[in-house]
Amino acid sequence: MQDDKEPQGNPWMKSVMIWSGILLAMLLVASLFGGPAQPAGSAMAYSEFRQKVEEGAVKDVVLSEDRVTGTLSNGDRFTANVIRDPDLLKMLNDNNVKYDGMATETPNFWMYMLIQSLPFILILGIAFFVFRQVQKNNGSGAMGFGKSRAKMLTEKQGKVTFDDVAGIDEAREELEEIVEFLRDPTKFSRLGGQIPKGALLVGSPGTGKTLLARAIAGEAGVPFFTISGSDFVEMFVGVGASRVRDMFEQAKRNAPCIVFIDEIDAVGRHRGAGLGNGNDEREQTLNQLLVEMDGFEANEGIIIVAATNRPDVLDPALLRPGRFDRQVVVPRPDIEGRQKILEVHTRKKPLAPDVDLRRVARGTPGFSGADLANLCNEAALLAARKGKRLIANDEFEEAKDKVMMGAERRSMVMTEDEKKSTAYHEAGHALVSLHVDGCDPLHKVTIIPRGRALGVTWNLPERDRYSMSMKQMKARLALCFGGRIAEQLIYGKDELNTGASNDIQQATEMARSMVMEYGMSDKLGWLRYRDNQDEVFLGHSVSRAQNMSEDTARMIDAEVRRLVEEGENVARKVLTDHLDELHLLAGALLEYETLSGEESKRAIRGEDIGREDDADKRGTPVSGHAGSLPQIKRKPRGPFGDPKPQGA
Repeated sequence: MQDDKEPQGNPWMKSVMIWSGILLAMLLVASLFGGPAQPAGSAMAYSEFRQKVEEGAVKDVVLSEDRVTGTLSNGDRFTANVIRDPDLLKMLNDNNVKYDGMATETPNFWMYMLIQSLPFILILGIAFFVFRQVQKNNGSGAMGFGKSRAKMLTEKQGKVTFDDVAGIDEAREELEEIVEFLRDPTKFSRLGGQIPKGALLVGSPGTGKTLLARAIAGEAGVPFFTISGSDFVEMFVGVGASRVRDMFEQAKRNAPCIVFIDEIDAVGRHRGAGLGNGNDEREQTLNQLLVEMDGFEANEGIIIVAATNRPDVLDPALLRPGRFDRQVVVPRPDIEGRQKILEVHTRKKPLAPDVDLRRVARGTPGFSGADLANLCNEAALLAARKGKRLIANDEFEEAKDKVMMGAERRSMVMTEDEKKSTAYHEAGHALVSLHVDGCDPLHKVTIIPRGRALGVTWNLPERDRYSMSMKQMKARLALCFGGRIAEQLIYGKDELNTGASNDIQQATEMARSMVMEYGMSDKLGWLRYRDNQDEVFLGHSVSRAQNMSEDTARMIDAEVRRLVEEGENVARKVLTDHLDELHLLAGALLEYETLSGEESKRAIRGEDIGREDDADKRGTPVSGHAGSLPQIKRKPRGPFGDPKPQGA
């Protein structure tokens, strides 16, 4: 994804050339500094040499300034160091020894200079190699602190176009206009229109912000630089600002172009909101970014596209027109959008005839584009694991359960008492959702451990929901306490366990939000008592509450308790009035382990749930009650005897 502006050679050949050069340099140094070659022949003392000459045992010699070499009469070669001896030539003449002199070589000036400068040449070569690598790595090396880490996208990788983007039509149209402006600027400029300087993509994680940016890169036909907000921030003050300057210099050289900054909230947060002073590295980087986007020097032909899921923490100076002229909201898709996204992600997947993508889209409210892509991939993996050639509806249903509730933990060993307690807990949730007006329709209930839960009750809305009424929120409070109340009715207060901790947490948070944020308390009125902005302190997110008196805080706690107790009372009344149905539904869960919403309704009516094959009964009856487990077609008091309500 990076364009180095030069042809990339073969890495293997480049490595061979580098190591060959290093080896050649080592050999050259060894040959130059290894000293003169030692002459052949055995070493001989000078006194011994004179004695051999006087004995006539020397045939011939070659003389140099500091050494004499020669041949003995028997043909052996010898060498000896010369001592200043004025009688040497006379002695050689008297004993008829042939002698000759060795010419002294005058050293070449250029060779001498090469030998002296060789270490400096090697040092400069190594330095040149290091700095060249730093430049090629776009400043990611040890010496490239202030270089931009923006990468230029090319079409060598998988090209994404707007045809691959579905379910977010409004956001797509906003960005298609920017691409069209780059292709044909005269269409807009003849009416006085100017190209937007920046577009900010705002949306929840997984909704397709980065995918939209990749589609812009595939459609625009102009250079496209991409960088993350965290790439600007370093521990050294001034490095981030230097990288911003370098990035815009690259963009100016390639204008017209698009620069995409992902997760811009990492560098664009409110100035002065940190724990330190206002002169920290992040604020200097933000100041430089503000100047480059809209300062004294105009950046013609450079469009900034940024993405964030936290627009509330961005600095107001960054959001104003002239920097980010457009804020494009990328929402979670509705049912029509989910169907289109599923069609995109199943283009290259073989689907069985029973797969209805409309039904899959209806059963996945609140799913983002990334969630739907993961759903399709999980379904394909499940079909491949089973050895199928087509992806059937069963794989989509199983993949949906896995994505939303977690993978099944069938290897988890549960005692019979724990399994029975879990069955009553989930049956309590399901029964409350079936009898309390305002609850979402029951989709599925299971006592198979999934993820971190021992059992799951799953309710799905009939259509996409964008807000909740007070009636629906109170019904959900009652739903949260259905499991705990069911356990209390069957086992008593002393046998309550820790399995309802998540239910209590959800109910408490919902009741507190109803009182402090949504104005659903008559005593406190339509006032907001909590700020939704979070601050990070010592690694933890801390919610900032408005200053309030002790009386107000006490009143808030009282109202939260009142809402929670109302939910408890509604759940207790439903389960007490329908205790027979609670036993029937718990027995069916122990027998089948997983029931759909329709099967749960048949079970509480005492009807056959409609499974023809006994192999579908994956559960096992509780030990000691195998012979007394009733058929679902009858309406007995309970499958486990007739336990009396306790603690009601």
